[in-house]
Formats: sequence, structure tokens, C-alpha cells
Amino acid sequence: MSVAASADQEEQPRPVRASVVGSAEFVLPYHQDKDVRSFTFDARAAPYSRPLPGIPGGLPTDARGTVKVSHYSAERDITYTSKGRVDCLVTGVRTATLTAVITEVSPGGPPDVGKRVGFSVYDGGDGKGEGKGRSKDRVGFSWNGVNLLPKGTIPPEEAPVGTCMAPAPYAPVTKGGYVVTHAELPSPPPSPKGSTEPAGSSPK
Repeated sequence: MSVAASADQEEQPRPVRASVVGSAEFVLPYHQDKDVRSFTFDARAAPYSRPLPGIPGGLPTDARGTVKVSHYSAERDITYTSKGRVDCLVTGVRTATLTAVITEVSPGGPPDVGKRVGFSVYDGGDGKGEGKGRSKDRVGFSWNGVNLLPKGTIPPEEAPVGTCMAPAPYAPVTKGGYVVTHAELPSPPPSPKGSTEPAGSSPK
């Protein structure tokens, strides 16, 4: 390989990877109280990195990172927290949906370890010109009645959350904010030698 060819390869820009980072407090538009709720995200795309049964090459939506959920209950004067491991991320322009599997819950919190939860984010920009630093960001999440499974006359149950599934970002951010970096979902990596299927494909 020539020195010129090697230099050209080194100058190739690294592909942009989708991400959602930041921390913010928000309010529920349908329920006013004195509680303080916040989400902290550090989620980054890691395409084709999480093999699944029948999908050994993983998916373009694979991701890594962490989420932290914090809820201060004014009635009980206590803060409950939980942490999760990100497993999926999809972005659009200023928008994202991501899911995480809960790995840790503080004492007294819900028994959610092992449960997948979904989040959505709208990145409204830096909020300049909105007055008092007000953010245009919004978030959504897959519990509190937005992901129910009706069963006729039986009270509905909360439905399971699949990868990257979340409602629209319906809750306005009141403090802090998020940054969504958008990137298109990439094509699968080249197939290993001797294979006729893309590395990320699944048998039909």
C-alpha cells in the first residue's frame, strides 16, 4: 500500500452515530402535583452489536448506554430512583426513541428489575429567545397508563414494551434538556467470507 493511499484512508471521516444525552426535569400535562420527575440519558448507537436468536449479526437499532429515572414524591418526602441498560435507539431529526432494561431500583421503588421500558425525546434546541431559559424539549415514557392492553370487561394490564417502542414525547421539560444527534440506520456490515447473506440478516 502506498503512503498516499494510507493517508487517504486515515482522512476518511468516522461515521456519525446516533445518540441521546442530557438530564432534565419535566411535568405531566394531565396531572399537576409537587413531585419532581427527571430522566438522565447517555444512549449511543452501536449497530449490529447485540446478537439475537435467529439474528446473529444484530440489528441496526442496537445501542448501548444508561438511563436513570428519578422521582421525588412530595407526599412521602422521598426520592425513588432506578437505572437501566440501553438496548435500542432510533432517531429522526431532533427526535429519538430508546428502550432500556432496568437493572437497579432504590429501596421502596417498584419491582421493575429486568423490565424493559421505553422513552421518547424531542430536542427543541437551546431555548434561547423563549424567556427565562425555558426549554422546548419534551419527553415521553411507556408507563403511567400510556401502554395498556385492554381485555374487554377485565381491567387493562400494562403491555410489554418491545425494543425501541415508546409513545410520543408528551411531557414538557421544565429544567435541563437533551441533545439528540441524528444518524440514519446503517446497512449491515459485509458478510463473512463464504456467506451469501448480509451479516445482520435473519433466515426467512
